[in-house]
Amino acid sequence: MKFKRILLKLSGESLMGNQKYGIDAACVESYARQIKEVVEMGIQVGIVIGGGNIFRGLSGTSKGFDRIKGDSMGMLATVINGLALSSALDNEKCKNKVLTAIRMEPIGEFYSKAKAVECLESGSVAIFSAGTGNPYFTTDTGSSLRAIEIEADAMLKGTRVDGIYTADPEKDPTAVKFDKITYDEIYNKGLKVMDLTATTMCKENNLPIVVFNMDVEGNLKKLMEGKEIGTIVY
Repeated sequence: MKFKRILLKLSGESLMGNQKYGIDAACVESYARQIKEVVEMGIQVGIVIGGGNIFRGLSGTSKGFDRIKGDSMGMLATVINGLALSSALDNEKCKNKVLTAIRMEPIGEFYSKAKAVECLESGSVAIFSAGTGNPYFTTDTGSSLRAIEIEADAMLKGTRVDGIYTADPEKDPTAVKFDKITYDEIYNKGLKVMDLTATTMCKENNLPIVVFNMDVEGNLKKLMEGKEIGTIVY
C-alpha cells in the first residue's frame, strides 16, 4: 500500500506502558518520535487516542455511572491523552494541533473537516480528541469517522500485538496470525478487532485498516516504507 495521508489510532491502554494507570512518559515519547519520523517522510498524519488508561465509559456504567455521563468522562480522558501526545510532539519539534469534538477552547480548537485538512496539508499532525462528541460511540468509531472525513488512505490501529489473530495471542499460544482478512471474515469469525459500528463504517466507505504493533519502535516507519507488517483488513 502507498500512503499519503493516514489516520493513526492509538489505544489509551497502550499509553500506560508498564504502569497500571495513567500515562507513561517514556511510552508517549516513543510514539512522538515514531510519528515525527513519518511526518518527515512527507506523510500527513491524523491521530485518535482512546481514553482507557484514565476512564472507560462502558466499564464505568457497570459500576453504576450513568452511561451518558460515563461516556462524557471517557471523552475527556481522550483529551488528556491528546494533550500529553501534543506536548511530547512539541518536545520533538514536530508541529501539531489538538482538535476537539466538543467545544473546549483554549484547550483545543473545535473540530471541522476544513480545519483538519488545512492542518494536515500544512505539515502539522492533527490530534483528534473527545471521540465523536457523542455518547454511545467508541473511539474506534471516532477513528473510522475521522479517517473517512479526512479521506485518509488507511486507518492504522497501533496496538500491543503485531496483527489480528484467530484468538488473543496474549492468552492463547496456539493463536494464528492473519496477514490479510476481509471485514466480513472479522464479523463472521467474531474477532474483536474493533466494535461493529467502526468496522461497518470502514467497510461501507472502503477504508482499509492495518493492525500492527506500535510498541516496537520503528514499526510505523517500516509500514510507511511498504514493509509487510501487521494485518490488513480490506
